[in-house]
Amino acid sequence: MVEAVGQAGARAGGTESLVHTLSRCAKRPSLLAIEIGWRWVCGVPTLLLVWRTWQRTLAAHTGGTMDLGRLGLDRALLNDPVGAAAADPLGVSTKVSQALGVLLPDLLHAASWMVPALLALWIVGGALGRTLLLRRMDSSLHARPGALLVLQTVRSAALGASLLVWVACVRWAAAIGVRGPIAAGQEPNLVLYFAVLIVSSLTVFTLWAAISWWFSIAPLLAMLHNAGPWRSLRAALGLKHLKGKLVEVNLVLGIVKIALLVLAMVFSATPLPFQAEITAAFLAQWWAVVTVFYLVGSDYFHVVRLMAYLGLWRATEAGDGSAV
Repeated sequence: MVEAVGQAGARAGGTESLVHTLSRCAKRPSLLAIEIGWRWVCGVPTLLLVWRTWQRTLAAHTGGTMDLGRLGLDRALLNDPVGAAAADPLGVSTKVSQALGVLLPDLLHAASWMVPALLALWIVGGALGRTLLLRRMDSSLHARPGALLVLQTVRSAALGASLLVWVACVRWAAAIGVRGPIAAGQEPNLVLYFAVLIVSSLTVFTLWAAISWWFSIAPLLAMLHNAGPWRSLRAALGLKHLKGKLVEVNLVLGIVKIALLVLAMVFSATPLPFQAEITAAFLAQWWAVVTVFYLVGSDYFHVVRLMAYLGLWRATEAGDGSAV
């Protein structure tokens, strides 16, 4: 199976061989089942814990009523948040910010222990899950859960750093587009704010796509050559002959996932014109289905990325007989 992908990759570029990989992955549903399994085993308890923490915090600040109106959010906003935000975006953002400010100290206190614990759960689950997935994808690979644990930690740290850069860009966009004009007694420049936000977000996304292939292929190299984490990272940097194709695959799949997110947002908004005829329960169920659709699609493309990387490596290895 993987050898066939590798042969296709030897004849084609990264994106062209990716088409064959999409078909191969669709014919092996067990791979997607493993990816969904380890992610949801970690994700479902995480969501439940976050939800329970949010409920406890909200109840503590609303006298147990869970009434958001006690946080300063008026009924017009609560009954029609989309319409209220469209009519007065600055006023709504101020009210929401003030309400969150009441809850924030307790939420930060809970996050001080929840974030490290949940991150550790995700790293351990990712190392074990990816070991099972790659072994199922190619049984000749060596099981290296310890190495994958370290590599998953390194990748999580790099992803966290990229998110901090993105948050800094958001704050900068707010400073020059909103806070700066307000401080000068002028109207906020929302066009400038969103323009800077979009450009900076696309820039961070492109930079991450250009470097994250390194963190994604290193676990694969560790299992291919029964190597440790640092040797695998060094070996990944040495794949100069594959770098272009790896970046190409990473970037294309990143764009596909953005398109998947946009599609999920479109489907989420589909019932809104019929609000008068549908119930809140139906909306909640519809949004749950759309969310599951997005998560399954995202997991599928994670599997495609790994199989594409493995296919490219096998094609190169078969072509020149070299190994890292």
